Amino acid sequence: MKKHIVKRGGHTEEYDERKLYASIFNALRTVKVNDPEAELVAEKVCAYVGQWLEKKHEVTSLDITKKAAHYLQDFNPDAAYLYLHHRSVS
Repeated sequence: MKKHIVKRGGHTEEYDERKLYASIFNALRTVKVNDPEAELVAEKVCAYVGQWLEKKHEVTSLDITKKAAHYLQDFNPDAAYLYLHHRSVS
């Protein structure tokens, strides 16, 4: 079943795991995690978020951000903080 994401502007779009992967990977690389490890962690976090999404039909992009940051915290707290707060940091 397709998952619909309610974006900050109020519109919806289909869930795209590639976007989540890229944002997690970039947060990890920003805190100097090497590419192979960043790839592995991003894949794991995306898998956890995907499992969580299986029970949902529609969620907000903020819900996904918070859930991804929660899982990322276990692997790299600095990257999780940056991922969660990147809008206020940049």
